[in-house]
Amino acid sequence: MDSQTITADAAGTWKLGDLPVRRLGLGAMRLTGSGAFHHGTPGDRERSIAVLRRAIGLGVNHIDTAAFYFSSLRSANELINSALAPYPDDLVIVTKVGPYRTYSGEWGTSARPDELRGHVEENLRQLGRDHLDVVNLRRMPKYDSISEHFGALAELRDAGLIRHLGISNVTPRHLAEAQAIAPVVCVQNRYALDRPDPGTDALLRVCGEQGIAFVPFYAVAGDAGEHGATAAHDEEVQAVARAHGASPAQIRIAWTLHQGPHVLAIPGTGNPDHLTENVAAAAIRLTGEELERLDGLRGKAG
Repeated sequence: MDSQTITADAAGTWKLGDLPVRRLGLGAMRLTGSGAFHHGTPGDRERSIAVLRRAIGLGVNHIDTAAFYFSSLRSANELINSALAPYPDDLVIVTKVGPYRTYSGEWGTSARPDELRGHVEENLRQLGRDHLDVVNLRRMPKYDSISEHFGALAELRDAGLIRHLGISNVTPRHLAEAQAIAPVVCVQNRYALDRPDPGTDALLRVCGEQGIAFVPFYAVAGDAGEHGATAAHDEEVQAVARAHGASPAQIRIAWTLHQGPHVLAIPGTGNPDHLTENVAAAAIRLTGEELERLDGLRGKAG
């Protein structure tokens, strides 16, 4: 497989509301360093900018970010603004609000509904935008219901600060709760080949039935999570990778995209070469037998 010639078009497209995006996007979390937040070492600024510009060159038009994606030296939103503004007309930037980090990097108190406007305005300022394409409400454990928070974001959508709304870290019950207030265009939950979760499986199916995008995070990182991509690949994953002349990470991305036409992948990286490899995974077509082998691995992990 020649990674250099494959673009995100190979993944096909889906719509976030009225905004078409290619199903292979870019997560901005790893632009700031070798691990998310203050984990690892801060990333090289010029290399991160090169990642963003190469992503656009490879047809990526969906970038996932947040104001709380920053390390001791780097801010994902600042990098996006510096690298890509003025933004391409078809670029969709998705951000999220709810959690809060202090300037020192410590996690602060989760936002109250009346504080979400400040979170939205901070993203607008950092990105240099007059509105946000999509804002995900990240449900915080201390709040069982999302109605008040989602209602506050719906008011900001009505005011023109937000175009579309999504939710993250939720269950089917929370999706129904949000939909009673305003349309939901995407759901973002943790989901990975080696991390079975019957509740999230059910949510993925519900999203498919309702035409809502399902956007897994940590799909490549697996259990490593915010510390970076996992190096623990089962022999089944490695065998499928060898059959395709691909890396295990590419197989994880391909498996994610095979979970449904409404499933979007947002692998993150701060390395231009890894970015090219991630995008190339859009062209991998797994056979029915390979999917069964990988799904069986997922069952064993549970």
